[in-house]
Amino acid sequence: MKKAVPQAAALLLEKLLLLAHLRPLPAADTDRGEPPPPAPPSPPPPAAGCLQRGDLLEVPRTLFVHFGIYLGENRVAHLMPDILPALTDDRRQIQRVVTNKRLILGVVTKTASIRVDTVEDFAYGGSILVNHMDRLFKDRLLGSEEAARRAEKLVGATAYSLLWNNCEHFVTYCRYGAPVSLQTDKFCETVKMIIRDQRSVLASVLVGLAAVVCLGLAPSTTLPTILVTFLLWMAG
Repeated sequence: MKKAVPQAAALLLEKLLLLAHLRPLPAADTDRGEPPPPAPPSPPPPAAGCLQRGDLLEVPRTLFVHFGIYLGENRVAHLMPDILPALTDDRRQIQRVVTNKRLILGVVTKTASIRVDTVEDFAYGGSILVNHMDRLFKDRLLGSEEAARRAEKLVGATAYSLLWNNCEHFVTYCRYGAPVSLQTDKFCETVKMIIRDQRSVLASVLVGLAAVVCLGLAPSTTLPTILVTFLLWMAG
């Protein structure tokens, strides 16, 4: 039973991840009967010769931005959720490209690793922005060599937290001296807006009533409904 809970959570997160990466296809021209045009290919990552050791790299994803520190010689240090370092010490297995299942289980179990990959593996087909955050932290900018050395010292297994220790915290600590995550701050502000909106209370009541109707009147349905509604009401 204990193993079923993280497996179910991992399956749910995997389905959400797949849905998040889906792209709606443009409608075909029904008059002409022509198929939709193919999507333009993603631009290749910048050549390693264009990057400097200590550069902060960003790769925009569907729902988030992934970050890393360039170490030179086509190598990037970046933090990724990964369950494998908690299960084995085999460096060959750990160094393989992280699969979705490994990543999702790492999020669920709050385990990660700061690993070194090639620029191509880090980009994973996406476009790369270089030192895009420097404009926001001009007064905190450390030397490029210092940023790279910090990243190299932290390579290995580490704890993971979506809000308090993610890939953005890692790179901002290395390049600016303090762990900061603008994505986390934006997410927390969005949650605050939802909590403060009294319509969330009504929504929680309606969801709770639907659960009671579908699953029956039981502590497992009524108690969460009452508790969530009460917390939203008090926090609003």
